[in-house]
Amino acid sequence: MLYVPVITPFDADGGVAWQALESLAHELLTDGAGGLVALGTTGEPSSLSGSERSDVLDLLAAVCREHEAPLIVGANDPDQLRILADRPAITGVLSLVPPFLRPGEEGAIAHLQHLAAASPVPLVVYHVPYRTAQPLSAAALRRLAGTSNITGIKFAPGALDAEAIAFLADAPPEFTVLAGDDVLLSPLLALGAHGGILASAHIETAAYATLIASWLAGDVAEARPLGHRLSRLSAALFAEPNPTVIKAVLHAEGRIPTPGVRLPLIPASAETLQAALALREVDADLSASPAG
Repeated sequence: MLYVPVITPFDADGGVAWQALESLAHELLTDGAGGLVALGTTGEPSSLSGSERSDVLDLLAAVCREHEAPLIVGANDPDQLRILADRPAITGVLSLVPPFLRPGEEGAIAHLQHLAAASPVPLVVYHVPYRTAQPLSAAALRRLAGTSNITGIKFAPGALDAEAIAFLADAPPEFTVLAGDDVLLSPLLALGAHGGILASAHIETAAYATLIASWLAGDVAEARPLGHRLSRLSAALFAEPNPTVIKAVLHAEGRIPTPGVRLPLIPASAETLQAALALREVDADLSASPAG
């Protein structure tokens, strides 16, 4: 399944552009996303006020209810988990391996198990070691997978090293592995991932959904060239800190009112936007051609 971690669009005054957020969420689910992620890092939650976070969550929950689609919510401490208990539309929580402190594998496992025990909904571990500075071995990930109320992982290893391949080669049954490295989506699917949580899928949502479906169906002839193409697009969309380039492209396409972000992020450069738009145009031409 494809989940899209939804950006938070801002208006010309810097406030949340609520109508644009609602329209975008509907578009994503109509165009092929199976579910959404609210208040993930792509949504800039640390720059939102408490009331803004609550309203974003309520809006996206309402859209997901209308589409009968699952909603996962980013939450990383017991206080953030408590507010999820009275929202039945929420089907899961995405919790980050504790960043910066580098507590070691045992500390990271204990922390995530504590969150899982406190969570009113199933927990999906967000493993992104090149950002958190806390690597976890394949054995540690399997221990987490065996924990009650931990049902999946957003797997963003940064590279297909021996530990990543070892985990994917022997991932526990009934444990959902969602690719979280947009550029590596195709190889992660080829190695056994079940879907993805992909910010890039704000753009060409249907194509990313098709790529996932093709790998899961074993259609290598379709999946391989599409994976190559979307990897290039993802690289362009992540050429500057996420979600700055994605917001710039969405604004250029008229889907959100401004490309604005909040500090510490700054808007994407004109050069990076143009590079992404140029690739977007080439990709659109390829998609429209008889050869696909």
